Amino acid sequence: MRSPSTSSSPSSTSSSSQLWGCFFVTIGSVFFVGFLFAAVISKLLPPSRNVLISSIQNDWYYCFLVPLTLPVLVVAVYFHWISMKLFKHA
Repeated sequence: MRSPSTSSSPSSTSSSSQLWGCFFVTIGSVFFVGFLFAAVISKLLPPSRNVLISSIQNDWYYCFLVPLTLPVLVVAVYFHWISMKLFKHA
């Protein structure tokens, strides 16, 4: 049996988990907005004199990456589903 001094309180564990959850949601949101700017919004803006923004506007890699990744994702999800069904009924 554990002594009361070594166990962590449920409120501190919950608070820590909530803090990590907010951290990951924030980081994910920042990356999503950055990708959205690089893939879509920067193409709609007028040409810029800034070297970084100009290179993002002229780059077409990420505009094609996501649509071409979707069929591969569908196949991967299908194979995952099939493998789980075979594992469950084996």
